[in-house]
Formats: sequence, C-alpha cells, structure tokens
Amino acid sequence: MALDKKLIVGNWKMNLNTHEASLYLHKLSGMVRAHRDVQIVLAPTLLALQSLSLQVDRRVFKLAVQNLYWRDQGAFTGEVSASQLRGVADYAIIGHSERRHIFHEADKDIRNKVQAAIRNEIKPILCIGETVTERMEGETNAVLHDQLVGGLANVTSEELQHVVIAYEPVWAIGTGNNALPEEVKKAAATIRAQLKHLYGAQAAKDMAILYGGSVTADSAADYLATEGINGLLVGGASLDAHVFAEIINKAHKGSVV
Repeated sequence: MALDKKLIVGNWKMNLNTHEASLYLHKLSGMVRAHRDVQIVLAPTLLALQSLSLQVDRRVFKLAVQNLYWRDQGAFTGEVSASQLRGVADYAIIGHSERRHIFHEADKDIRNKVQAAIRNEIKPILCIGETVTERMEGETNAVLHDQLVGGLANVTSEELQHVVIAYEPVWAIGTGNNALPEEVKKAAATIRAQLKHLYGAQAAKDMAILYGGSVTADSAADYLATEGINGLLVGGASLDAHVFAEIINKAHKGSVV
C-alpha cells in the first residue's frame, strides 16, 4: 500500500444498527472531506455494511468488513465469504485480538482469511499484538514474529503490496492503558525487521503499519507522529462522529511518517 496517505480506520465492533450507522455517516460527511493525504475507512457491523455501501461517497470513505470466511461458498451456517463481500468491502480486519481470544481463531484461520481477502480484491488489515502476560514475560518480539509469519504464510511479495499491518497490543485495547509512543515505535521497527527478513528491504519500507489500542482524540497526534506508524485503527473513539472527525483532521494536519 502506498504510504502517501495516512490510513484512519474506525472499527465500530458490535455497535450502531443500520439506522444509527446511516445517521453517523451523514453526520461525519458534514465534518470531514476528502484529503489527498488521508484515507478514511469505516468498519460497521455486517448488517450495516451493505446499506452504507449504497450511501457512502467512495471518494471520501472506504468500507471495511470486521470478519469474513475464507471458503467462497458452501454449508457454513452463519458465515459470509470474501467472494460475497467483493465489491462491497474495500478492506477486511483480520486477526483482531477479540477474534483470536474470544473466538479462538488460530494462525491457520487467519492466514486463510488473509488469502481469501486478497483473492477477492479486498485489502486485509492483519492485526497482531501481545497480551499483558506476554508483555510482562518479555515475549513481545516473539509474539509479533509468530503472528506475522503465521498470518502472511503463502502471501507473495506482489500480494503483500495490498496488505496493511495493525499493531494492537491486547493489553491496551479497551482498557484505557495506552502504549507509549516509544513502545509503539519499537514494535513497528520489529515488524519491519521481520518483513525485511521475509520479503526484503523495500517491502518492509513500503508496508503501512497502523497502531490500535485505546486511541483517543488526545493521543492520536502522538501516535501519528511516531516513527514507523502510518495510521490508526480506532475502536471506541470512532463511535462518536465528532471525536472521529477530530482524529481524522489531526491526521490531515500532521506530516506523513
């Protein structure tokens, strides 16, 4: 992915019904406009995704799905495939810590979803990050290595150009315990070092890396200014259109890292 734009992703998780999502988009559209240096991505619930795809101005906003299934079709009750989402979602959040820990998704599941997204022209946002226990035991680098290698297995150098990596320390998600910018900088450097080993220096340099973990309007600017970070994966703060607009505007006013 080109690094001439900062990528700001709002992950609504299981919030905002179809009507609320439509009102949100109308409100946000009045507060932000298309910027050449910022790409705005909204990740609504699956139910709201279809309706928003008919309402959204794709010149200003892109849409992301929060989950998908890797098989194209079949007897998989309750699942929606990447092939069915093709043309509706521009991005897919894959490997989010809530999927890993609540729904017990393994690396095999995650890499299958990454490959399915790429196969259907949906850009995967691969989420990786350590738990508080892993952090305390000094295993952060090992966890990032394993999740990165596991999630990108069989992804070619050409396909990697369509992948985004999101560093989301599990201990900082929804807890209010923000990672320090210096910690985020180190994590981004670790991720790029591993990408360099796997795909070469240019691929590592070109990778868009987002930070996600209790991002607020107050902390956004510091993370956006952090070396090696190219955008944000915003959770709870993205549910308030005014707050999310403030984060977007800070990305526009800041400099691309």
